[in-house]
Amino acid sequence: MTTREHIASIPLTADDPTAEASIGGLVRDATTHMSTLVRAEFELAKGEVTAEVKKGLKSGVYFIVALTVLCFSLFFFFMFLGYGFSEWFGWPTWGGFLLDFGVMFLTAALFAVLGVRKVRKIRAPQKSIAAAKDTVAALTRRGDDN
Repeated sequence: MTTREHIASIPLTADDPTAEASIGGLVRDATTHMSTLVRAEFELAKGEVTAEVKKGLKSGVYFIVALTVLCFSLFFFFMFLGYGFSEWFGWPTWGGFLLDFGVMFLTAALFAVLGVRKVRKIRAPQKSIAAAKDTVAALTRRGDDN
């Protein structure tokens, strides 16, 4: 079920080609055409972004399913490791699972440390903040000039 929305268009010819246009009329027409052009560009961008977001969401579902299956299969992998460690080292079963837990714990700790290091490097977007402050300052100064 697809729907087509009507997007305003800019006429390519004047409504009355014999009429002399005044400066005010030309400015009004130019303003109207610019407004229509901006709205049409915005609608085009919105349509393209919406389509791409939908594609991204669909692919995201596949990744979620894959990660879910992986998480459930990890249980069997760690069972294998626990029993494997106990067989390979000749330990009791609980010793193999204790070593399995230790390996998982150290891996989690390593990735937690790496994550904390990356989070500490996150900074505020200084250029965007400066540009926004400059824009606000320019607009307030411009209003004071009148």
